Amino acid sequence: MPKTLKTIIQFAVFLGLGILIIWWTVRGFTPQQISEIKSAMRHGNYWLLIPTMILGIGSHWVRAIRWRLLFSPLGYEPKKLNTFFAVMIGYLLNLAVPRLGEVARCGVLSRYEKIPVDRLVGTMIAERAIDLLCLILLLTVTVLIQVDVVGAFVSQYIWTPLSAKFTGVPLMTWGIVVAGGLLFVMLVAWLLRRFKSTKAGISFRNLLRGIVEGILSVGKLRDKGWFLFYTLLMWALYFSQVYIAFWCMDETVGLGAKAAMSILAFGSIGMIATQGGIGAYQYIVQQILVLYGISATIGFAFGWIIWLAQTALMLVLGFGSLAAIPLLNKKPAEPQQP
Repeated sequence: MPKTLKTIIQFAVFLGLGILIIWWTVRGFTPQQISEIKSAMRHGNYWLLIPTMILGIGSHWVRAIRWRLLFSPLGYEPKKLNTFFAVMIGYLLNLAVPRLGEVARCGVLSRYEKIPVDRLVGTMIAERAIDLLCLILLLTVTVLIQVDVVGAFVSQYIWTPLSAKFTGVPLMTWGIVVAGGLLFVMLVAWLLRRFKSTKAGISFRNLLRGIVEGILSVGKLRDKGWFLFYTLLMWALYFSQVYIAFWCMDETVGLGAKAAMSILAFGSIGMIATQGGIGAYQYIVQQILVLYGISATIGFAFGWIIWLAQTALMLVLGFGSLAAIPLLNKKPAEPQQP
C-alpha cells in the first residue's frame, strides 16, 4: 500500500471515529439541552484561558528540555529552541494522524541538528514509555483516593469492557499468539544472520543498535534528578491547566483538585483514543464531571472549551515552529559526533 494512501486512510479512520463519538454523544440531547450548551459556551470567561495557555506553553517547553537531557549520554547537545520547535511540529502532525508526530519530531531534529535519527527514535520511545508509566500511576492514585466517585466509572467504561474482551478468549488462541510472536522474533534473528554482510543487513543492524542506544540513554543519565524534576513539573503544569480552566464557567468554579486529577487522568486516554482527542476527550470529560454533580450539558461544553483551547495552542505553536525553525537554522549545522 502506498505510504500516502495509508496516511489518508489513517486520517479518515481516526477523524471518522471522533466524529462518530460526537454524534453519538449529542444525539441524546434535547433541543433545550443543546440550547444550554450554546449558552454555557457563550457566557464562559475566556480570559481565564490565557493563563492556561501560558501554562500549556510552559509544559511543552519543559517536555522539550526533558527530551534534550536524553541526548547527553549519547554525546549530543542540540539547541533548546530546535528541540522545542521539533516537539511542537510533532504535536501539529499528531492532530492529523495519531503518533505520526512522534516520528516526525525525530526527523525534524535530525535534519537541523545532524543527529542520527535512529538514536532520536530510541530516546523518543524511552520518553513515551516513562510518560505511560506516569499516566498509569496517576490513574491508580486518582482511583484509590476517590473510589466512591470514579470507581463506578472505571468499572463501567474500563474494567468491564476489558474483562469481557479477554475472558472469552480460548487458551489455544493465546498459545497461537505467543507462538506467532516467538516465530516472528526467530525469523527476524535468522534474517539478520543470513544477510548480515549485505548493505541492507548492515543498515538494519545499525538502525536497531541506534534505537536501543537511545532507549538505554535513560539509564545512563547523569542528571537523573533534573529528569525527574522536569517530569513532575510537566505533569503539574498539565494539572494546573485543568484546575484553572474550572474558573471559566460558573458551574465548575467549585470543583477541586480531585476533579482536576480525574479529568487529567482519564482525559489523557481520550487524547490518545482518537485523532487529536476529538470526540473522545469531550465525552470522557462530560462523563467525569457528571460524577461530580455537573450536568451533562455543562460537562460537554466544558470539554469542548478546554479541548479547543489546547488544540488552538498546538496549531499556533506548531505552524509557528514550522516557520521559525528554518529561520533559526539558516547556516547548515555540522554533523554531531557522539
